[in-house]
Amino acid sequence: MAEKEHELTWFQRIERLHPYETLLYLGMIGSGLIFLFLTVAFLFSGRMHLAGMNQSVPTAFLISTFLLVISGFTATSIRLAFQEENTEKLLGSLRNTVLLGLIFSVLQVVGWYELEAKGIAFTGIPSGSFLYVLSGIHVFHLLGAMIFALILYVQLAKGRSDQIHKLIIYTNPFEKMRLRLFTVYWHFMDAIWLVLFLLFVVSI
Repeated sequence: MAEKEHELTWFQRIERLHPYETLLYLGMIGSGLIFLFLTVAFLFSGRMHLAGMNQSVPTAFLISTFLLVISGFTATSIRLAFQEENTEKLLGSLRNTVLLGLIFSVLQVVGWYELEAKGIAFTGIPSGSFLYVLSGIHVFHLLGAMIFALILYVQLAKGRSDQIHKLIIYTNPFEKMRLRLFTVYWHFMDAIWLVLFLLFVVSI
């Protein structure tokens, strides 16, 4: 009986989710499965050939990983700024998060050139190709989050001098939910990259 009640409560929580929340969580599950399948394929693609090449992880990947970890903190500060109703801090955190994400994306491209210089080409051994594919798909997902963040930034910046507009934003549960979903997704992409990076470190 207790199990049925627990199951019912779980379904009730799902039913109460906003459609945007449902779409995001389903998207995260789908993205997670894509990365899982690609990771499994990478593991079975003969990655020992990479280790045999005695290569090192591209410096650009190391720097970009550090920057993405920092962006996780700036993304968290977005929600804190919203709770404090500090518009300037909120806009600054959004801007810094997008900027770090953009630099991360550029460094990923630089990392691809480093891989090629090390003899790991996109059209070479299958395991080498997967390094490009996994990194590229992650950048693609992150770009989507950055576009959403820019939209939020523009909308918030328009009303920062309007006290009525600010009051509406900070008292609107929908705005709070949008910022929360953005930070959740950003942290999710952070976690995905850290797993991929550790996989690269072990493999290369």
